[in-house]
This record gives sequence, C-alpha cells and structure tokens, in this order.
Amino acid sequence: MKKLIFAGLLSLLFPHKVVAQPFQEVNYAPEKTVFSLFAPNDAKKVTLRIYQEGLGGKVLKTVKMQRTGNEQWTATVRGDLMGKFYTFDVGLGECAGVFAKAVGVNGKRGAIIDMSKTNPDHWCCDQRPVVKSPSDLIIYEMHHRDFSIARSDAKYPGKFMALTEPWAIDHLKTLGVNAIHILPSYDYASVDETRLSDNKYNWGYDPLNYNVPEGGYSTDPYNPEVRIREFKEMVKALHKAGIGVILDVVYNHTYDIENSNFQRTYPDYFYRKTADGQYSNGSGCGNETASDKPMMRKFMLESVKYWIKEYHIDGFRFDLMGVHDIQTMNDIRQMVDQIDPTIFIYGEGWSAGSCAYPQEQLGMKANIPQMPAIAAFSDEIRDALRGPFSDDTKPGWLGGSADEESIKYGIAGAISHPQVDMTKVNYSTSPWALEPTQMISYVSCHDDMCLVDRLKASIPGISNEELIRLDLLAQTAVFTSQGVPFMLSGEELLRDKKGVHNSFESPDEINHLDWSNKTKFPQVFEYYKNLIQLRKNHPAFRLGNADLVRKHLEFLEAPKGVVAFRLKNYAGRDDWRDIIVILNANKTSVEVSIPEGNYTVVCCDGQINEQGLGTLKGNKAIADPQSAIIIHN
Repeated sequence: MKKLIFAGLLSLLFPHKVVAQPFQEVNYAPEKTVFSLFAPNDAKKVTLRIYQEGLGGKVLKTVKMQRTGNEQWTATVRGDLMGKFYTFDVGLGECAGVFAKAVGVNGKRGAIIDMSKTNPDHWCCDQRPVVKSPSDLIIYEMHHRDFSIARSDAKYPGKFMALTEPWAIDHLKTLGVNAIHILPSYDYASVDETRLSDNKYNWGYDPLNYNVPEGGYSTDPYNPEVRIREFKEMVKALHKAGIGVILDVVYNHTYDIENSNFQRTYPDYFYRKTADGQYSNGSGCGNETASDKPMMRKFMLESVKYWIKEYHIDGFRFDLMGVHDIQTMNDIRQMVDQIDPTIFIYGEGWSAGSCAYPQEQLGMKANIPQMPAIAAFSDEIRDALRGPFSDDTKPGWLGGSADEESIKYGIAGAISHPQVDMTKVNYSTSPWALEPTQMISYVSCHDDMCLVDRLKASIPGISNEELIRLDLLAQTAVFTSQGVPFMLSGEELLRDKKGVHNSFESPDEINHLDWSNKTKFPQVFEYYKNLIQLRKNHPAFRLGNADLVRKHLEFLEAPKGVVAFRLKNYAGRDDWRDIIVILNANKTSVEVSIPEGNYTVVCCDGQINEQGLGTLKGNKAIADPQSAIIIHN
C-alpha cells in the first residue's frame, strides 16, 4: 500500500513522469504463467481465457482475475501454456490486451511463445548502420506490397521476406538509399489475414496490435512466431546491406474505439474527449489518443523502446505527430538518446483536425523549436515545387508559379537564413527548425498524388520529355537541400498511380511498382542514383548545422522561375571549394551571374557525372530549360 501511495504522490508532483505499473505482462514458466493487466479498479469482473487456437475453438480455461493493486489485475494459471493463446475481458469483449507481443491470426488473441526462438541466426551480432548525422540519411518510403508484388522474380512478393531477396537489396544499394521508411508494419485491422488470397490492400494506418508485426506480410499469419522471425530477417538483411529501417508508427488513433484494445481494457482512458463529452477527432479517423495521460505516454515510450530492443529499429516516423503533446515527444527523444542517439525521430507536424488539447502544447511544425532532435516534414518546399495540397490541378514552381522564396527556405533547411524573406514563404511566417536536420525535404510521399501524377494533373498536355525533366529537377532541389532528403519508392522508376489521389485501399494495379519502367526510362534511375551519390560524396550538401549553413550557403540573384545558390569556401570541408546549383523551371534557357572563375560542370540537362561533363569559364552560367546545372571549382 505504501508503494501505491508513493506512486500516486509522484504522479501528482511530476505528472509528466512515466508511472510504474505495467499494461500487461505474461510471465511464463513451464509450471505456471502469471498474467497481469492494467484495467479500472471498479471493473465488475476481469476474465482471462486460454485457447488452443489463435482463432475459433473452445475455451480451454476461464480464470477470474483478481485486483492486486491500483488498476492492476492478476491471474495465475498452472501448467505449461507454451504455444497457447489468451484473451482479456473486462466486460466489453475479448481482446489481446494493450501490449501483446505475439498474436494469433487477425490479432484477436495473444500468444504465448518463446521470443528467443524467433531470432534469426547471429541476431545478437546484428548492428544498425552507422549514421553520424541525420543529414547523412537518404530515406526511401516504401509499402511492402507496392515494392515487391509485381516483381516477377520475387520469391516472397508482398512480404517482409521480399526485402531479404538479392534483387531487392541490389536495387536499394545501387540506388544508394541508406534508410527505408516502411509504411505501418505492426498488426493492423483492415486486412483479413485468413483471406489473403483476396489481395485486399491497405496502407495500414488502422492500428490493432501496436507491438506485433502485421500477419499479412508474413508467410504464415496463423503461426505467431513466423511474422516476428520474418520481420527480424528483413531487418537483418537490410542492416547487412548498410540500410537502416524506419518504422511508421501510428499512436495517434485506433482503427475504431469500440473494438480497440485500449477501450476494451480500460474504457475511455486512452482517448481524448471534447468539453461536451464527445470523442475528439484530431486524427480525422473518428478518435484521437491522449498522449498527455500518464499511461498513454508510458505506452508510447515502452512501445518505441520495445521495437528498438526486440527488432533493432533505426528510426520512427510519427503519423500526425501534431496530435501528440510536446512533453511526450521529448520524453521519447530523451529515452531513445539513452539507447542510441543516432536513432532518428521525425513526424508529420500537423493534425488532421482540431485536438482536445492546447495547440501550443502539441507536436506541431511550429513547435519544433521546443522539440530538439525531432524533425518534421516541410510542406513548404513540397508544395512550392509541385503545387498546394488542397488543389491537385494548381501547379507549383515546376509549372510556372512564383514560389522561389519557399524553395529557398527549404534549400536552407527551414532555419533562419538572412537571404530568405519569410513574408514570401508559404505556410510559415517564421523559421520553425533550429537545425536543418529538423526538416524533412521531399516532394511526394504515399499521401496525395505521387510526383508524376501531380505533374500530369497540374500541367495539362505535359509531354513525357517535359515530365521527366521536371521530375528530375524537383528531386535535384530535394537532394541538394540542407534538410534530410526523403523520396517515395518507385519515383526512381517514374512511378505513377493512374492519377489516384488517395490510394490507401486501391488495388495492386494502382499501387504496385512497375519494374519494367527501369528499362523504359533508364535515364531516370541513372539520374536519381547519381544525384544521391553526389549528395553522399559532398558534405557541402549536408552540413547538418544551422550556423554552418548560414556561413556557407549563399543565394544568388536569379530571374523568375530560377533558384540559384552557392555553397562556398569548402563548405563542410568539401573537396570542392565552391559549388553552384542553378534550378531552372522555365521552358527556356536562363543566364545567371556567378562569381568569376574556372568551373567544372557535373550536372547539366538531365545528366550527372562528378568527373565532369565539361568546363565553364567566366561569370555567367546558362541553365537549360526545366533542368538543373551544378558546377564547382
């Protein structure tokens, strides 16, 4: 009792601190297993059920759990339960509990397994790739099914294991990416794992069991060990190739309320409500979780820690980070720093609706200065390049709109820069990044149209040649910016999604990567590969420090439709003294004044060659139509 009173006092004195009690534990031993659950003190009855199967079948044993502490319920079951399944029930329906680590098919029941048996050979020796700064990352956003389902030589199409195959590893390594951001890969609700032959598709932003891999991406969703082992095999193969794994985490909402594990174990605790008692909907999905509550905060911290420790995850992308409170995000960052400070954390700096929590205390983009070492996506550079999120038909700078200042803001990494006029920057009136490593630079992701579709929608009658020129130009802006570059999988193949804006449940024919494009448009893959290598080879493009950016990045006077900048004086101890980048969105060539000198041309008219494509002497440089020129001396 003294411990409980002391814990209560601590939570009052230090409300942001994590509380001590566990959500649920399954302490297995051959002679007995002890189950514990976080549930309301006033629950009339809390029941544990044991099953032989993960779905269906009769109950083997029903046990009434006893309250053994504040909001803690416990049951002991004698005998060897290895391989059995269990559910908790507080009177609202059975579920696997909040923190199940293994589940049966469709995640309805928790599973008792030996986690050590899920480890691949030499798992203990697996090491994450070394990353000195987030600015060194090249992030490739991928959906498991998109990437491999249409690959004719894939042994495991649409599965975790596809990313262990030589063709997949070879493609990623040749492209040069060093981190893959995998769309939600935890156990989600909308795909029936007993009917995978139906090929039902979903992105996975509908969480069910947050701490178990999705069964639909495994070769056997009925066997709880398989999905775990195959996820680890994937991580191990990617790590061996020097590629980190970033997990897309969706703690901001659940698939629904009534059937969620949160609601079924502790009704209404994990969700925010509005002043009139309605469920708040900052996620746009019918509910929002309450990260500000001690046990929801604890859940998020423990979940992140579990994925790092058990699955060796290298980074986390927080879906709708603007739903979560700043304190929780900072607590996660501090906890992760104690494990490995190179683990990258970033998220969407917005919500999908208003939240039942003060906006100034949420993880919004504008509040990034209050969240050190946490990054957010820059919709400023994204929409400046391709056009506004709100109107697919309206072009951005690539289509002739005057968005140069917003692109300059993105090039600088969303930091304060003396040459960026914030009165002309879209969406933000003041810089929101303290360091350029807090900004994700991108032009498209799984959300909204992919780059090719957006260019087609906003520039009527665009030819294939023009499409390719603008595609390459857009990515040149992304990969020469001082932020952390991010690309959607398949863009190196000139990917399209048949114009579908929101393909979260579209069929494979819309979402799959068309691998034949690699031979149809070899110049596109070649340019992406060489552009990524150029960034890797030259630290001037990834200074990773705001003061260094302000010292070395100088924007040059340029006509409308052009953004030009110089990285000067061996920026970042680069081998090249001065690097000049000129981005020209005009349909005609443009001339830009540059400092007098003898230059080597390394990028021109859709080609990149660091050994040189030619030379340039004098104080003028000409950029070809709808393309970039990069020179150095």
